Amino acid sequence: METLFSKYVHITLVVALYWVVSIFTVFINKALLSGDDVKLEAPIFIAWFQCVVSALICFILARISKRFPHQFSFPSGNPFDLDVARQVIPLSLLFAGMICFNNLCLKYVGVAFYYVGRSLTTVFNVLFTYLVLHEKTSIRCIVCCIIIVAGFLMGVNEENGSGTLSVMGVLYGVLASLCVALYSINTKKVLPVVNNHIWLLSFYNNVYSSVIFIPFIIIYKEVPVIISYEKLDSLYFWTLMVVGGLCGLAIGYVTSLQIKVTSPLTHNISGTAKACAQTVLATYWYDESKTRLWWVSNMVVLAGSAAYTRVRQQEVEERFRRRLVV
Repeated sequence: METLFSKYVHITLVVALYWVVSIFTVFINKALLSGDDVKLEAPIFIAWFQCVVSALICFILARISKRFPHQFSFPSGNPFDLDVARQVIPLSLLFAGMICFNNLCLKYVGVAFYYVGRSLTTVFNVLFTYLVLHEKTSIRCIVCCIIIVAGFLMGVNEENGSGTLSVMGVLYGVLASLCVALYSINTKKVLPVVNNHIWLLSFYNNVYSSVIFIPFIIIYKEVPVIISYEKLDSLYFWTLMVVGGLCGLAIGYVTSLQIKVTSPLTHNISGTAKACAQTVLATYWYDESKTRLWWVSNMVVLAGSAAYTRVRQQEVEERFRRRLVV
């Protein structure tokens, strides 16, 4: 029987893996989307390429698994199965929106400010947990969400005061938060469709998203931008693109893994806390100077998230004790 301690150790290791992969992915994507060495004005194409690379890697792993079943294991599945597609594609739409809005947010805002929009993920998650799963949230959790919203508004105000606020960047960040909340809630519903195989769900999501992005690349007129891009023959550019694709697959996997071993709410709390640590790292890496109130807004969001995490942890422990009594 799994003890509470061993359960916490396992969750801690998964959360740590998520933090490392996620932070590295954000910095790679920032370099691709608005780095001085790239300067490709095609964020949807970059998201599409990342999905294509991830899908190809999953396909190759599946073929290797079939050829060497005793040495390597990868779940087999057919993304073109109509019944599977019908059940997974709604989640893939959220997956595509999550990637796209994340990229657009990173394009317009700095890594240090990137967490602000994402801090609302917790609030959206509480809202949609009630609307979709019909699960009520305690008054203490709601108070924590109010604190997070206050920190978010304070951060936006301070960014505006310093003259570096991007309204579009904040809007895309909020939309990304919304998609992340809906994705995390619906992931546990869809996992049984793929026999709870996280890799298989990542494979399907990337295949479907590769198709979903194509019309948007055309609609937003990114094709002429890509064709005229002067660094199409650059080894550095394509290496960065492939690494971004690898990161896309990795973040998809660790995100689903974290949701699987914890819960949608815990996943989003982890993401918010990770973003705060990411903010500190980004200000150091990019040598940015922020006002005292800007940092206070960070601390308010962090305090609200930490309090929320503690409240949820207490609720989990209480349910765990009740099961033992029963």
